[in-house]
Amino acid sequence: METMKIRIKKDDKVKVLTGKDKGKIGKVLKVNRKKGRIAVESINVAKVHQKPSQGNPQGGIVEKAMPINVSNVMLMCNHCVKPTRIGIKQLEDGKRVRVCKKCSEQIDS
Repeated sequence: METMKIRIKKDDKVKVLTGKDKGKIGKVLKVNRKKGRIAVESINVAKVHQKPSQGNPQGGIVEKAMPINVSNVMLMCNHCVKPTRIGIKQLEDGKRVRVCKKCSEQIDS
């Protein structure tokens, strides 16, 4: 199976476009390129029952951010503070950086 071309990385701020959490903004916790899904902080939260283990001796019910499809989110630009599409720009030294399509500013990773 091929991996998807996902331009969103861990610790990016994204805005949810569809679903029950539409309009919310959160930080990306995990990116799964094979399945095309991302886990976003406090978005699509489910209560998961955990057995007692050495790391969590009490066990119990834990809230966990479940993954959503990457097509349902849009990256937030730090400069224009709007959800934007992502472009790739080649710098003089050969490095490739992500840029905002609205304000053409470099997106910090």
